[in-house]
Amino acid sequence: MLRLAAASLAGTAIEFYDFFVYGTAAALVLGPLFFPTFSPVAGTLAAFGTFGVGFVARPLGSILFGHFGDRRGRRPVLVASLLLTGASTVAVGCVPSYGSIGVAAPVLLLVLRFLQGLGLGGEWGGAVLLTAEHAPAGRRGLWSSFPQAGPAVGFLLANGVMLALSATLTDAQFARWGWRVPFWVAGVLALGGLWLRSSLAESPRFLEIDDHARVPLAEVVRGHWRLVLLTAGALSVGYAIFYAVTTWSLAYGTERLGVSRTVMLACIMAAVLVKGSLTPLVALLSDRYGRRPLCLLGCTGAALWMFPMVALLATGEPLLMFLGFLGALLAFVTMFAVLGAYLPELYEPRVRCTGAAVGYNLGGVLGGALTPIVATALAEHSGRVPWGVGAYLTGVALFSLGCFALLPETRPVEVVAVEPVAG
Repeated sequence: MLRLAAASLAGTAIEFYDFFVYGTAAALVLGPLFFPTFSPVAGTLAAFGTFGVGFVARPLGSILFGHFGDRRGRRPVLVASLLLTGASTVAVGCVPSYGSIGVAAPVLLLVLRFLQGLGLGGEWGGAVLLTAEHAPAGRRGLWSSFPQAGPAVGFLLANGVMLALSATLTDAQFARWGWRVPFWVAGVLALGGLWLRSSLAESPRFLEIDDHARVPLAEVVRGHWRLVLLTAGALSVGYAIFYAVTTWSLAYGTERLGVSRTVMLACIMAAVLVKGSLTPLVALLSDRYGRRPLCLLGCTGAALWMFPMVALLATGEPLLMFLGFLGALLAFVTMFAVLGAYLPELYEPRVRCTGAAVGYNLGGVLGGALTPIVATALAEHSGRVPWGVGAYLTGVALFSLGCFALLPETRPVEVVAVEPVAG
């Protein structure tokens, strides 16, 4: 289990590195380079628009790779999704700017971002299911948290490279070629991930299935549509929080508040580091107290913290910004640390790869794709404190709270044998 969990964590970290490095670049440099005819705010919105395309592609990727995951196995999905995401990420780093090839530059950016999202849409289901279906029932939450910690590791890798480049290069060097380096690094990481995944065994639960679904998506739509919609709505707050902290706030802090790239990246990375380190602990609590109670607690915390978070961000003070980000990500991890066990347990094994992945990635469209765009537009028409962004995030949290309240508990119940009483 330890070897399997470590390989799942590493692979997921690499795939999310690819996805996150684009978000950081969109917040910092892609607007001026690929949309130079736009105003600064419009250029940022356009860059976030290409960022959102990846989220739109993720449910399509979960349908495509989920079909093969439910028909052919979880393991092949991991290899194919990693290849697709890694290759498209390296290609982003090679796209010439608008000044070199004109309108073809943003078009190529859109296509490659779509392919990134397609690959990541297949990654999560395969990685989480392979771990969850190997894990013993009483510790499924703990072991399934390893791939759930992968996004934090991927984010820290992506932003660590960006931070190092930002601190050592001039603005002109960073804009000319420095931002491309993290995308090229993705190729080396992808090769390492393929090596790690080459020795993984197929899920025993998949091998036990006698009658595989012919068209998994059709079965999910016919028999589990309500569950898919509820999980998508429930997870939207997590995506909204994460990308408000890691993507929108980065652009807002550097452009509106005048905080340096280095300081903003350091504050965000410190909060993500704490969040990632707490993931196994929260998941272990879900094995003891249940998945749903922790999700409800995290949603409630998010609803209460969004206004304080934007107020702390607006100060521009590093310590206060860090505290604002940390509170939001603690609410986030209370929900998302348990999803590696919770979502697979909600779906029957024959359609689990498709159902769990589609619900997970639809939540990304609702929360992740829209949040940087909506938050940027709301902040543009607000004063120094973007209260409109706080209201938007609070509304998303309340919506997700209602969806979580309608989902059932899934934690396995231990059966204790009772000795017969003599006489």
